[in-house]
Amino acid sequence: MILIDIYDMAGWWTLLITLQVILGSAYFLWSKKSKKQYDPLCNGTAVEWKPRPLIEEDVIVEEPPTVGKIDENVINVGATSFLCLEKEESIMNSALNSLSKYGVGSCGPRGFYGTIDVHLELEERLAKFLEVEETCVYSYGFSTIASAIPAYAKKGDIIFADEKVWFAIQKGFDAARSTVRYYKHNDMENLEEMLSAATRKKELNPRRRAFLVAEAIYYNTGEMCPLKRIVELARKYKLRIILDESLSIGVLGKHGRGITEHLNVPREEIDLIVGSLEHSFATIGGFCAGTHYIVEHQRLSGLGYCFSASLPPMLTQAAISALDVLEARPDMLRELEACSRKLHAALTKLKHFSVSGDELSPVKHLYLKKEDLTDRLKHSYLRNVTNYCMEKGIAMSLAAYLRDVEHSCPEPSIRMASSRKLNDDNISLICKLLDEAYENVGPKPELQAL
Repeated sequence: MILIDIYDMAGWWTLLITLQVILGSAYFLWSKKSKKQYDPLCNGTAVEWKPRPLIEEDVIVEEPPTVGKIDENVINVGATSFLCLEKEESIMNSALNSLSKYGVGSCGPRGFYGTIDVHLELEERLAKFLEVEETCVYSYGFSTIASAIPAYAKKGDIIFADEKVWFAIQKGFDAARSTVRYYKHNDMENLEEMLSAATRKKELNPRRRAFLVAEAIYYNTGEMCPLKRIVELARKYKLRIILDESLSIGVLGKHGRGITEHLNVPREEIDLIVGSLEHSFATIGGFCAGTHYIVEHQRLSGLGYCFSASLPPMLTQAAISALDVLEARPDMLRELEACSRKLHAALTKLKHFSVSGDELSPVKHLYLKKEDLTDRLKHSYLRNVTNYCMEKGIAMSLAAYLRDVEHSCPEPSIRMASSRKLNDDNISLICKLLDEAYENVGPKPELQAL
């Protein structure tokens, strides 16, 4: 009798569970038929979800301030848009067309599913423009040089570098874990002494890889490197050259190919050329250029290339269009050169500031002539100067450094950038406001006495 009762109870439970499964399935299938969704924010009324288009055709959006913008309200000499291509209509239209075709992002690294035809086209165009065998494109300018260095230099190798190389290069040294020897800024005699001493100590030998890293135009000083002498020493002591041309591409040379073209140095003499697309090409990202063997190695070893999402297609197309504009209108380079020379000449006449930078360099650094101040006070006064100028319609950039992190951290300065749209009136106003700002918010003798 007990076994019969248990069997009857199990049968009822089985029937009950089966009924619940049938009713639940029926409810689920019925609810799937309804295409409408109920929004609790709309008092429970039924609304149909409709995706918004990527680009609203009939909506006018107010444009935010852009890099390098020079208009009737503000003269921007803080941004490094040297050729002022960010508002070029043809570049904007091509970028918008690419946005409509590909969407916003590439959604993956280059080696997986982030490579699109525009990436291959940009690499081909850059290689042709720079007259090298091959290039590879990164999605972030800072990570380009910081990834390229550890792709080749490893623990146990030795690197000789200028003491004023910018922070991204120093991060590349940290990632490489190589032995780093800094020579005095642009001092080729000091470099040769260090190379000679390293040879005597057998730190330079055929079994140890050695590199020489320099910038075409130093971001921290605005000065141009003596590339011809660097090449001579590198070949004499058998060093591989890594050259950062971020500030010289689209600036120096007859066609804007950089310092190698400007100084007539064969590109074959440079083992690896690294550059940024974030200054003269109205976009973001960077590139590495060289022989097929050198560049192909980065596709497997460059951390920023392998593991970062690739450059968004619309910004890749913007770089291609910027190249089109530069190749069609090389006269822009002459305009930029003239403006850089005029700005440099005017800044050298300032009463209270000294200027650093080559006259051809679009990047200039202004330092306070008063040397009896701490770096903290100099930074504070220069910030007051930039704020004062901003209120008067001139946007400037106070150079920012990580004082406890960077090697040979530079003195506080105002970093200025010329552009091809600067005119004589703009330059005159800039210099007038700088001296005026110093008189109003700069160091005061009576305060210093305290």
